[in-house]
Amino acid sequence: MTASPAAQEDHGPLISPRFVYGLTAVVVGLAALTAGISLAGRWYGENLALAGHTTSVEANDIFIGQDHLRLPSNVIRFEQQRMTGTAERADLYLTWPGMQGYTDETRAFFNDVNRPESLIFLEISQSTMSRDMSGRVEPIYQHLFQGAPLPGPAGLVRHGMKENSGYGQEVFFTANRGSGTPYAVRCILPLTPAASTSADCQRDLHAGRDLVVLYRFSSQLLPQWQAIDSAVFNYVNSRLVP
Repeated sequence: MTASPAAQEDHGPLISPRFVYGLTAVVVGLAALTAGISLAGRWYGENLALAGHTTSVEANDIFIGQDHLRLPSNVIRFEQQRMTGTAERADLYLTWPGMQGYTDETRAFFNDVNRPESLIFLEISQSTMSRDMSGRVEPIYQHLFQGAPLPGPAGLVRHGMKENSGYGQEVFFTANRGSGTPYAVRCILPLTPAASTSADCQRDLHAGRDLVVLYRFSSQLLPQWQAIDSAVFNYVNSRLVP
């Protein structure tokens, strides 16, 4: 006896193969989406924690004018500069006194704004002037000094600036280095040590064939001016490729 079409339909499978395949595809798709969200969240969280820093020491060959610098990624401040090629400038940050880049061990120095004396910032570019800051003292800056010089830390001499000089509330510190041009640095001194920043003072010097290195540091580090100047000069020159 042949069953009626309705009976055949009643005895058919409750879940069709097509439905099973479709459900499986949905489950797989949701699993992939969940995994993707998890990985994206982890990536975002890690990068948010790094706040633009990197622990990578991959070498970047940077060409500025006539000079070739080879710098690890973790000393370069900005992500877009962490690449090999020609550039107008390179912005670096280094721990003081270790002169190291960002690592798991030095993380606290880069993330604690209450320790401005822990970092030194460098801006390396092609030189546009024949004299660095030291070379500009005699022909330019000394004509803008005003008032009697005052003693500063570690053998420095403090000079006030004329009101119409364009240097505002800045002060200059100079020191006789025995031969050649004097040391010179310009600063905006904070009212209290607690108000100090990593950019209170700035100085520029020549390096390589045709580079100028502008570096900034906390006024709390002024007593260490000689060590800082030597360390910056030596660091940049050690990164030059002949």
